[in-house]
Amino acid sequence: MSGPKRKVEYYFSFISLWSYVGSLVFQDLVRRQDLEVEYKPIDLLAVFAAGGGKPVKERPIQRQAYRLLEMRRWRDLRDIPLVLHPKHYPADPSLGHRMFLAAQAGAGGAGDLGAFAHLGLKAVWADELNVEDPETLVGLAERGGFDGRALLAAADAPAFAEKAAGLTREAIARDLFGAPFYFYKGEPFWGQDRLDLLEAAITSGRPPILPPARSEL
Repeated sequence: MSGPKRKVEYYFSFISLWSYVGSLVFQDLVRRQDLEVEYKPIDLLAVFAAGGGKPVKERPIQRQAYRLLEMRRWRDLRDIPLVLHPKHYPADPSLGHRMFLAAQAGAGGAGDLGAFAHLGLKAVWADELNVEDPETLVGLAERGGFDGRALLAAADAPAFAEKAAGLTREAIARDLFGAPFYFYKGEPFWGQDRLDLLEAAITSGRPPILPPARSEL
């Protein structure tokens, strides 16, 4: 009898550029390594604020320019569609996140959470859709195999607002400062360009390398 699947915690936001850039690669890793994923959508701007980060337009102009350069590099390397200046960015992803949490809780039937997560990311960064629009979100959920109308209705439940807020508080408490963040056995990996390191940790079986305590800093 096989044991439980290895689990990765995945913190992301529908408006996270780098979550989108690494999304398909991450999903491929999940399939190849037969992983369980605990999806954790977060309020990325709140995480930025808690960690001293800034929204794109508030960053130094040098960093804004370099970000665009990196977007072009990764677009070519990952061979994905990517719009440098999306029409609906930034947007408020909170309704979509609550619908995602409702899907995770089983409110919309047995769809594909990985597909829904990717579709939400791609909507912003490739398809230039408005993830604040309920009808857009219903369509994305249905493309992921869920009952989009059921998820839209469920998203108004206080429990999902509380869950979303709790995940953001959890992310801040775990010292996240951006997205995506992946955790494996408590070891954090920040950014889609660390996916090779995440896979190496999974396949090697080595003990996790944990962040230092605050007293050690």
